[in-house]
Amino acid sequence: MIPIKLPKEQKQEIVESVKEYFEMERSESIGDIAAEQLLDFMLKELAPYVYNKAIEDARQAVEQKLASIEEELYSLKKPLR
Repeated sequence: MIPIKLPKEQKQEIVESVKEYFEMERSESIGDIAAEQLLDFMLKELAPYVYNKAIEDARQAVEQKLASIEEELYSLKKPLR
């Protein structure tokens, strides 16, 4: 799987959130490097699961839309004598 590459601004925003989480929930201070390493690890580990879930959600959405289109097409049929 292709690694997730976040824009610098987004990555820094998430790094700040990770640092805040550690401070609030664990009463621990971690630096930018530790927070970024944790983020990189989590992205690497979670990415395949999140990706597969997104694909499944998209597949279901397309399937529902296709069923709706199919119903619309059947409703357009003209009756035969």
